Amino acid sequence: MIDYSLTDEQNFLRETVRKFAENEIAPYAQELDREEKFSVEITKKMGEMGFFGAFVSPKYGGQGLDYISYIIMVEEIARVDGSQAATVAAGNSLGIGPIYYFGNEEQKQKWLPRLCKGEILSGFGLTEADAGSDAGGTLTNAVLDERKNEWVINGSKMFITNTSNELSGVVIVQAVTGKSAKGRKELSCFIVPTDAPGFESRKLHDKMMWRASDTSELYFDDCRIPAGNILGNKGEGFKQMLQTLDGGRLSIGSMGLGGAQGAFEKALQYSQERKQFGKPICKNQAIAFKLADMAIEIEAARNLLYKACWLKNNGLPYGKEGSMAKLYCAEVMGRVANQAVQIHGGYGLMKDYDVERFFRDQKLLDIGEGTSEIQRLVISRYIGC
Repeated sequence: MIDYSLTDEQNFLRETVRKFAENEIAPYAQELDREEKFSVEITKKMGEMGFFGAFVSPKYGGQGLDYISYIIMVEEIARVDGSQAATVAAGNSLGIGPIYYFGNEEQKQKWLPRLCKGEILSGFGLTEADAGSDAGGTLTNAVLDERKNEWVINGSKMFITNTSNELSGVVIVQAVTGKSAKGRKELSCFIVPTDAPGFESRKLHDKMMWRASDTSELYFDDCRIPAGNILGNKGEGFKQMLQTLDGGRLSIGSMGLGGAQGAFEKALQYSQERKQFGKPICKNQAIAFKLADMAIEIEAARNLLYKACWLKNNGLPYGKEGSMAKLYCAEVMGRVANQAVQIHGGYGLMKDYDVERFFRDQKLLDIGEGTSEIQRLVISRYIGC
């Protein structure tokens, strides 16, 4: 028999994170979005709550949670604000994850305790101006200066989260380090402190979505880091990147699931309060059926995402299910947010109503961590096409 119930600990975690999100994030979400302001204060509070390093062993300062618990955490934050959920999701899956899974003991001891406390944040430098879906098209390169025992990095990265605020401490960077025996680019990943000489981060402005998260363009101009800052062995970067994205897709899926839940609840509440023709609009079949369809899709999305997390928790292959969950949860939020705006009518187009922000925030989910088109390509390969 399949048991779909959550543990007492997971239910308690959901209640705790939901209460925090409603009390500490919701009152400021619209203002931060309007001002396009990254909140150091909220981020520090999330660090104090243990939202960073969720799946990291307590040995390194983490919470030691299973992956479903981590996903529930991101989901509940996204139910209120996609920007804060992005800070947590990127900080964990993309920032902490590579160091935790691929770093040596010295690297883990040096970086993880502070990252897990939220004292500093980490980003993942993969995307470039001409290397998005084709991550293998990376042009940023790293050359070993044997005389000084340092790697010298040159190039740039685009659309990188958590790397230009006062808490930014480190970024994981993929760079070309040579060619393989078959003539293909050899890719490696490096730990680059944000105070490394030759490193510069420029904050991106005027975003449509996640306006209260920190998104940057990174530049490396003869950026020098110690030779020991390479993650794993030289040439393992592409494999590390793929594994990192597999886990990251689950957190993006949870953002879609949480955002869909939040938009649905706003629409349901509004439909119960808004009266037309002498009765609440939810009593009209056209509106009631919209809400019913939204509820069905959210439930299906949750089951698909939690199954993928269960596979990861149990050490089973989850790449196909992870891509399915990321794709479906992202697109479900798109449909739910669209109908939530429709149910609000003209008010849904106003920034005073949260559904307008949910509608905008959703679009990144179709693009980040592999576009919807790339997810369909991945899935098609898994099923033998």
